[in-house]
Amino acid sequence: MNEKLKEVLSTSIYLLIVLLLSYLFVHYVGQRTLVNGESMEDTLQDGDNLLVDKISYRFDDPERFDVIVFKYTHKDNTYYVKRVIGLPGETVQIDNTGSIYINGNLLEEHYGTETIKDPGIAAAPITLGEDEFFVLGDNRNNSADSRMEQVGNIDRKIIVGRAWVRIWPLHNAGKVEDIK
Repeated sequence: MNEKLKEVLSTSIYLLIVLLLSYLFVHYVGQRTLVNGESMEDTLQDGDNLLVDKISYRFDDPERFDVIVFKYTHKDNTYYVKRVIGLPGETVQIDNTGSIYINGNLLEEHYGTETIKDPGIAAAPITLGEDEFFVLGDNRNNSADSRMEQVGNIDRKIIVGRAWVRIWPLHNAGKVEDIK
């Protein structure tokens, strides 16, 4: 076999392997997601690029305060980034003072620093199903989240993964769980 043909064949096989591994990574392991909007400020900013860990939730369930990415069911190719507040089987309610209650107990948290002005559908107690989560944006008064009927409770099957690392802008790069 001619040397040039061997080189072309070798390069082609190498490129196919790289493309296959890239596809497998994006489809099963991780995905890049762009933050669009201000609903997660001060934790995440409009324009931040995140890597989403798509593997962890195959083996474990989301935990309270995890920042998750889920598919918005009313629009194709639209993903939301929000924080998990309520877990399956819990009852969530937001009272008229903006306080969040889980199973009747005041939720101690430091992510949403402003008083919630509109509890939405969570003004009445919401009991989550066995595969449902209640999510809020950190910018509580500028977020379409589980308080809104069009979003509602998040079914486990539409969760893409956990927001893992902010990769852009570089000066703010780091693990999402370390961002305060």
